[in-house]
Amino acid sequence: MLKLSYLLIISILMGINIQAKSTPVDTAMIKNQIQKLLNDQCEAWNKGDINGYMEGYWQSDSMLFTSGGNLQYGWKATLEKYKNTYNSREKMGVLKFSDLKFFILAEDAVWLVGQWDLKRENEILSGIFTLIVRKFNDKWKIIHDHTSIKK
Repeated sequence: MLKLSYLLIISILMGINIQAKSTPVDTAMIKNQIQKLLNDQCEAWNKGDINGYMEGYWQSDSMLFTSGGNLQYGWKATLEKYKNTYNSREKMGVLKFSDLKFFILAEDAVWLVGQWDLKRENEILSGIFTLIVRKFNDKWKIIHDHTSIKK
């Protein structure tokens, strides 16, 4: 009886595993959706709309932004930091993302690496970023952002 129970459990688990693998992940669709999220962020930023830019982030106290050796937890705290740091159109400049590399971890989780460039009137800043993006209720949101600047 014990052997039969183990056999039944193994069969069920194998069936679940086979079922999970039989549903293909549409990687092109996922990339397009996340690309749209980033395009919408750039568009908002370049209009001077920090609130619109922040729509791409998970509105949670668990959202994490890391930069310059600092950890910033929370959507609201990150929004305030952006508003204090970029308190004029001149400081915001024009933002562009490029060289995106997508690593699809699951149908609702993506690790993304890319480059950012911020062109201001008298300077150009650039760096790299790593994002973890999750899908919540059919919407992709950045849950973790690690951004660094090239020196």
